[in-house]
Amino acid sequence: MAGKVFFSVTMSLDGFMAPEPVPVEDVFSPEKQDDPSVRGWMSKWAELQAWAFPQRWFRENLKLGEGGEEGLDNDIARATHERTGASVMGKHMFDAGEQAWPEEAPFHTPVFVVTRTGRDPWERPGGTTFHFVNDGIESALDQAREAAGDRDVRIAGGAETIQAYLDNGLIDEFSITLAPVLFGTGIRLFDRVDPDRIALEQTRAAASSRVTHLTYTVGKR
Repeated sequence: MAGKVFFSVTMSLDGFMAPEPVPVEDVFSPEKQDDPSVRGWMSKWAELQAWAFPQRWFRENLKLGEGGEEGLDNDIARATHERTGASVMGKHMFDAGEQAWPEEAPFHTPVFVVTRTGRDPWERPGGTTFHFVNDGIESALDQAREAAGDRDVRIAGGAETIQAYLDNGLIDEFSITLAPVLFGTGIRLFDRVDPDRIALEQTRAAASSRVTHLTYTVGKR
């Protein structure tokens, strides 16, 4: 249990980590690609994550081709991946990723999915195995810690899963990549988190030409 528990997300300037949700099946349905709600969601999501797409590490990890940008953004993306020994995610994030991720899923570590239903582990090429945990967030974290060894555990998302771990005092630190976009509506990162229970200390601020990276440690009030 030497590693830390952390999350790392991109957030819009007005505090949203994702656009207003649309059904997962609509996002990946060819018949729905011209639906205004789907097109709007995909456009906002692409704008939010635009800083990551050109990075060399991102392109290589998703096998999008060789080359790409190097520098602060690339270094931070790579370091986040390299520190992670296991990940935890919610069922909604897994459902979307199951359709969107390539056959060689981008985690390359064990991933523990918090769910209400049972399912056998799902092993993918490249070192990713999804384990399905139906007895709560603490059980998922305990299993992830054991799998991670002395490396860190990343709470990968989505928002409700991150909020649950944060509100229950189970996060050691987190990083926000602040993107210069405005959503107006969407999924707020800190909804359903009790601010009276959490104390934050900023430990890093670094800016590139695209985004600003902020890191905080988490304590109790």
